[in-house]
Amino acid sequence: MGSFSIWHWLIVLLIVVMVFGTKKLKNMGSDLGGAVKGFKDGMKDGSTTEDKAAAGPNAQVGTTAANAEKSTIDVEAKTKS
Repeated sequence: MGSFSIWHWLIVLLIVVMVFGTKKLKNMGSDLGGAVKGFKDGMKDGSTTEDKAAAGPNAQVGTTAANAEKSTIDVEAKTKS
């Protein structure tokens, strides 16, 4: 009872194909493949940014200063009299 034979799996596959249809199964397969590919690309991008962060503080100083200059807003402070 614990193990299924090849005939059990073929019957299950036949029922799934009959319920969903081959076109919908093909679309689900390509969507799943695209999601896996996107996940792998995201993992590669994440590791490269971590490698840059681990390169040392000198590598971060230039980018941090450049980002700080872009987002800094100059404001004049007025004193109350």
